[in-house]
Amino acid sequence: MPSQDDDSQQRFALGLIFMLVALVVVMVLGIGINHRSLQSKPAGEMAGAVPSGTLTGLSPPSLVSVNTDSNAAADAASIRVEQGVVKFYFATGKAELAPGAAMALKDMAAAAAAGRQLVVSGFHDASGSVANNAELAKQRARAVQAVLKSAGVPENRIVMKKPEQMSSDGSAAEARRVEIKLQ
Repeated sequence: MPSQDDDSQQRFALGLIFMLVALVVVMVLGIGINHRSLQSKPAGEMAGAVPSGTLTGLSPPSLVSVNTDSNAAADAASIRVEQGVVKFYFATGKAELAPGAAMALKDMAAAAAAGRQLVVSGFHDASGSVANNAELAKQRARAVQAVLKSAGVPENRIVMKKPEQMSSDGSAAEARRVEIKLQ
């Protein structure tokens, strides 16, 4: 009869194996999505990346995370660069960033390294409780702040700012966002 110590070790080993399998599945899905978006991009544009150069030089919106299912797209995490502003969109009730967040912030990190301040503002939609929405907007802004820090942006170059208007005039999906602007 096995001892409790053996059972504990077996559970640990099975849990570790399960986590490794889950990691492999997530990586394979990520590669598949990245490969799919690579096929839909024009030649010369890297999948999952914001085009290099100055952010203010980008006039058309650049969609970083591509979701081909139009119903899911309204509630999926994505990243866009519009008129020099990096916008992170979030799924309803979630604070997880879309894949490619670090790549989308490389120009912003370079601007911070050159001495610019980055202003991070979190917005939310009007559904649900106001207090919960405000907290979720903070969590989303902190998630973006964490990616900026991991990209090498010093904390003193990141300004966390509560937006003057919390919800947008557009759709609920448009309102669930965090914006980063250069100051």
